[in-house]
Amino acid sequence: MAERFDVVVLGGGPGGYAAALYGASTGLSVAMVEESRVGGTCLHRGCIPAKALLQTAEVLRTVASAEEFGVDAGAPVLDLAAGQRRKQQVVDRLTKGLESLLKGRKVTVVPGTGTVVDAAARHVRVSDGTELQGDALVLATGSLPRSLPGLDFDGLRVLSSDHVLALDRVPPKVAIVGGGAIGCEFASYFDGVGSEVVLLEALDRLLPGVDAEASKAVARSFGKRGIAVHTGVAVGEVAVGDAGVTVPFEGPKGAEEVEVDSLVVSVGRRPRSEGIGLEGSGVEVDGRGYVVVDGAMRTAVPGVYAVGDVVATPALAHVGFAEAIVAIKDARGESPLPVDYDKVPWGIYSHPEVAFAGLTEEAARERGHDVVTSVHRFSGNSRALIVGEPDGLVKLVAERDGPLLGVHVVGPWATELLAEGYLAVNWEATAADVGALIHPHPTLSELFGESALALTGRALHG
Repeated sequence: MAERFDVVVLGGGPGGYAAALYGASTGLSVAMVEESRVGGTCLHRGCIPAKALLQTAEVLRTVASAEEFGVDAGAPVLDLAAGQRRKQQVVDRLTKGLESLLKGRKVTVVPGTGTVVDAAARHVRVSDGTELQGDALVLATGSLPRSLPGLDFDGLRVLSSDHVLALDRVPPKVAIVGGGAIGCEFASYFDGVGSEVVLLEALDRLLPGVDAEASKAVARSFGKRGIAVHTGVAVGEVAVGDAGVTVPFEGPKGAEEVEVDSLVVSVGRRPRSEGIGLEGSGVEVDGRGYVVVDGAMRTAVPGVYAVGDVVATPALAHVGFAEAIVAIKDARGESPLPVDYDKVPWGIYSHPEVAFAGLTEEAARERGHDVVTSVHRFSGNSRALIVGEPDGLVKLVAERDGPLLGVHVVGPWATELLAEGYLAVNWEATAADVGALIHPHPTLSELFGESALALTGRALHG
């Protein structure tokens, strides 16, 4: 006999544990199946360890430039093993906290790999033989690194994101295939810890999907630091040898190749929908492997929901949180509003950081908006100059005489600065609304206020 719960969750990553915690907080009985430690890709092989290592690179970069601030710290030496230990300490502490939180909410965590036996009955079998049945079933099985044909990961010369986060040495020269968010973060990390970096992107610019002006600001900063960026290129068949990797590519300058110690393949992730019992279940899966859902995160089978990376929505932990809340609310009959994916916040932890919410200028014009923009650069911001991080900008995209449509930030602590812009876009504030507010001086945040004030036609400093 299957043990019954109000909700059974398949997967313990951000979407899964958010569904479990939120459901339990509403009084529902919840079982969550997780084959490894709770926290999923984000906590163990993604967001958290990546940002911890990026912080190591940031500290190294800061100490290396200490003399500019009148501090003689000598030449810093990286101990990557110590950095890896600290990264793991952060991950372990957060994991233990999450485990404690789940226990405190009385969520039943079932170790093992779960398979859907009968979707209509919301029946799941776990690899240890445990049988679970729920009034609702939430699929939150996450994603895996995507590879390219002919580029098999070996963990030494050809690396996935998982391999990068476990490296115990700094490769002298690295090529990164993919100039999206993860690729740019890895480029910043390797550059920060002393590798020579070559970044290869198939499209015509870095960070496709980011506002073009923001993308150019990142490319300029990368170029100044010596990161070799090649856009509009097609990578050919690589040759892996004992000494390194030969990476041929074809681009605007014709045929080229680069010899590197390691090649990082950073071309996104694929949904993990295979092998979990969805074949013939009635749950619709599209041609790319994503589970198809509606605005309430409902699949084609009543009572079965899907959230997080396994659905074709922004692969962001906080989006998984939001989707989990929507799914649980719908399971409770509360008719939740769907997630507005146009307005979710994005954070990219490259150096410089990138953060945005809402529409790019190009997207706003394509949708027929009468667009006005305002751009102010950190090179004229007092706090940015004080902290020694003058690269970047704040760009506002607005409807003429209407609300803000998009906020785009490139520069120091951009991911922390976005919150105000996110709220402004989602509350449909106008430039005049924001421009009337006082921003403290000297701060990085005042650049947002300056940009808004400029859109009213009455600027102070720009």
